Amino acid sequence: MKTLLIITGHSKGLGRAILDKFLAEEHVEVVAVSRTLLGLERTNLREVQLDMADLDSLESRLPDIFPKGDYSKLILINNAGWIGEIKPVGKLQPADIAKVMNLNLLAPMILSDGFVKAYSGLNAEKIVCNISSGAGHKPMPGWSEYCSSKAGLAMFSRVMAQDLEEKGLRVFSLAPGVVDTGMQSEIRDADQVDFPALEKFRNFKREGNLATPEEVAEKVFYLLHHPRLFPEVIQDVRNFEVP
Repeated sequence: MKTLLIITGHSKGLGRAILDKFLAEEHVEVVAVSRTLLGLERTNLREVQLDMADLDSLESRLPDIFPKGDYSKLILINNAGWIGEIKPVGKLQPADIAKVMNLNLLAPMILSDGFVKAYSGLNAEKIVCNISSGAGHKPMPGWSEYCSSKAGLAMFSRVMAQDLEEKGLRVFSLAPGVVDTGMQSEIRDADQVDFPALEKFRNFKREGNLATPEEVAEKVFYLLHHPRLFPEVIQDVRNFEVP
């Protein structure tokens, strides 16, 4: 029996590292969704090119994202996200506010709902893993868009878990910690005036305190293969180790 993984934001960073972990496994089929295609020639990988901040396009492509088949395990990882404008309230742009909320919150909600609709009748293990952030629980000056979207995603995850806990579907809101990705580069390029914590994040890089995408992917992989060890919806990779 096969496992189906559906993952967003797979072309770089943490998403790419998670993709590589699953592609190395036998009997895994992957549907990977991103604005940028990798063009990998793998028989068990199908890429869907899509800007998920465009919700109309996302809705029209849902049938492409949720294939039919006989699977023993189904996993949705909502990984795609954007830090947004690193500026205080009063300097934000309406279009960028909408883009962050669409990509970080509304697209995962739509995909999670589509996942349940597509596979509710299938007798298989089902997991939805929303890649959240510690910023969803702790305000950070200059990150109003990002913090708000991730806080919303954490709450959505908790409500979804309560909606579906009796139907055998597990939901996680997983904070990946501070990972050495392109998002961290964007943060380090912010203006000190707009982002008071700038030096803290530059020090993470200078002092070697950033986790690699591969290290975090290993923990995501472990959680998804041992969900019974993690009873709570809200999880943080910094709180557990892989044996």
